[in-house]
Amino acid sequence: PHQILADLAGGTGDIAKKFIKNGGYKADIIDINLQMIKNGVFNNNNKIRYIVGNCEKLPIRDNTYHRVTIAFGLRNVTYRDRALKEIYRILRPGGRFVCLEFSHIDNEVLKKLYDLWSFKFLPLIGEIITKNRDAYKYLIESIRMFPNQDELAFLLSKANFSRVRYKSL
Repeated sequence: PHQILADLAGGTGDIAKKFIKNGGYKADIIDINLQMIKNGVFNNNNKIRYIVGNCEKLPIRDNTYHRVTIAFGLRNVTYRDRALKEIYRILRPGGRFVCLEFSHIDNEVLKKLYDLWSFKFLPLIGEIITKNRDAYKYLIESIRMFPNQDELAFLLSKANFSRVRYKSL
């Protein structure tokens, strides 16, 4: 009940809001995009603070948070190694970092179906709905360039995280 969260690349604050709703004490939403933060502030309450900041050099003191989350944002960070070291730095000893991200599929049949969906249908649907096919191409390309689960676990270990685990969904 007294835990404090940093939600990195938190945008409008969906993760932080759930954290507060489920008993978290306070949450900071940190995003590099000022417009995303402005879009979320109207839902603000006294338990949520919005901060413009870059994951590679966070404007936060050491050992501040019990929990740090990032959902679908780590793949957009240019220097992941720096960001992971920063995340480790702002976590309190014993704190937990949770990363939700797209990754690679090991099952060959599912991979072929996923590639068909990703490269043929998703950009088309994106273009129909948002008139921006390129944004959906970028999404797929950024997922492809992101490290697989084992590689990301290794990067976390290099940044001093321990008990690194992942679960493929």
